[in-house]
Amino acid sequence: MRRRRVSVHVLLAGLGIILLAVPAPAQREFAPSSVEKGVLLVASPSLEDANFRQTVLLIVEHGRGGTVGLILNRPTNVLLWETMQDLPALKRTTHRLFAGGPVERRQLILLFRLTQPWPDTRQIIDGIYVGTPRVLERILAQSKPTETFRGFAGFAGWAPGQLDHEMRQGSWAVLPFGTLNIFDKDPATLWPDSISRLQAPKTISNG
Repeated sequence: MRRRRVSVHVLLAGLGIILLAVPAPAQREFAPSSVEKGVLLVASPSLEDANFRQTVLLIVEHGRGGTVGLILNRPTNVLLWETMQDLPALKRTTHRLFAGGPVERRQLILLFRLTQPWPDTRQIIDGIYVGTPRVLERILAQSKPTETFRGFAGFAGWAPGQLDHEMRQGSWAVLPFGTLNIFDKDPATLWPDSISRLQAPKTISNG
């Protein structure tokens, strides 16, 4: 448990050390867009890098220190309780562990949808938080929880200016967070639905 809590706390602190995952350049298909915390980052159809091909990421940090994102549409065959066996109540759920990105894959990151801020959480955007296993424990203790959660192994990280460069190359496009319900949507349809929305008129925001 200690290792998992440390990994989450590192994310809450903004990831002072970011290991880079550099995708291969894609053909330009999207106009450059503005990146900020809380947006959805959508991979270009021509982005062939295996780490990011046909992915949609939630940007959880973006600033002078770089950018951090979580891949939303790569569930694994591992159940979340298998990685957190000290939470017996989790075994009653069918939540799968998601592959959050190619950096620090042994680190566990927890994402929550909450109606209001809770202790041990940090807000990403309205209603969406990263938090510690203590938050998950409190949710599981409820008889009929209204909160939703997801666990990620690893994350995606960019050095300062790196993602902006990839955006100018057309490797990525941006959608507002509220465009898609990331917790309820089938991960298998998240990327194609995002591409469809980006190809609709007046969807892409120019930076």
